[in-house]
Amino acid sequence: MSNHKEVRVFAPATVANVAVGYDILGFAINRPGDEIVARFNPELDGLKITAITGTGNKVLPFDVEKNTAGVSAQRLLEHLGKADVGIELEVHKRMPFGSGLGSSAASSAGAVVAVNELLGAPLSRESLLYFTVLGEVVADGSFHADNVAPSLVGGITLIRSNESLDIHHLPVPENLHVAVIHPDLEILTKDARAVLSDTVPLGTAVHQMGSLASFIVALYTNDLPLLGRSLHDHIIEPQRKQLIKGFDDVKAAAMSRGALGCSISGAGPSMFAICDSGYLAQAVGQGMIEAFAAHGINSQLYVSPINQEGVVVL
Repeated sequence: MSNHKEVRVFAPATVANVAVGYDILGFAINRPGDEIVARFNPELDGLKITAITGTGNKVLPFDVEKNTAGVSAQRLLEHLGKADVGIELEVHKRMPFGSGLGSSAASSAGAVVAVNELLGAPLSRESLLYFTVLGEVVADGSFHADNVAPSLVGGITLIRSNESLDIHHLPVPENLHVAVIHPDLEILTKDARAVLSDTVPLGTAVHQMGSLASFIVALYTNDLPLLGRSLHDHIIEPQRKQLIKGFDDVKAAAMSRGALGCSISGAGPSMFAICDSGYLAQAVGQGMIEAFAAHGINSQLYVSPINQEGVVVL
């Protein structure tokens, strides 16, 4: 067991789906994110959540079995045969709820890394993935890794199979930056999933498969023009954009300022725009802010390269 009495980590926000890869693509950004603290407490019999901050007017459960971070950490401890070890867990939210930025995923990823490090890091990062996904199930009832995988290990991740957690890292072109804008709206993942049709016309599916395949080719060949031509969501975006007031104008603003592509981050309402430089991402993001403001909506901008570290120990 580790000599550490306390471990504090930062788990980054993520952009899931990335337009062309519903439930199978995601990448991490530098900010925002969550801080998780795990510490030994010999007076406890097992895991206990002792502090939750940064929730605003939202109430998150302290019950380990009802909290995404708690469930992930508890399943890890059970797997390691350490369920009776006294550990305090603190969850410090540094990102908005229902934002489409992987808030629950960041908490889950941070919790398993913090507890794993506290115990001397018996498992690799990749081996922790299963436990982080279990926390996502608590959040929205779906077993998917498109947020937790990039938050945990960083970079752009492709999930060939969520069921078997067959995860692969994709290359990140040099200078690639993203503008992520979070409007003052809230969309719960379960509500965003409810608007989706269970059927997809064959022609639409073919277009989407072509876009996904060429997106991956663009990453491997560092072909940014091809990447831009690939970032078109033919299936999910047309159904979900109705949930985001001003979506078409915000996307038009991003594209008119030179973004390679723009779409919904995760379940929304956040939107992302991929750009070929940090300077351009800042300008694109400002245009998106102005477009939301024209619809009476305040928003917050985050500009970041692709975060290739994932959860970091502070």
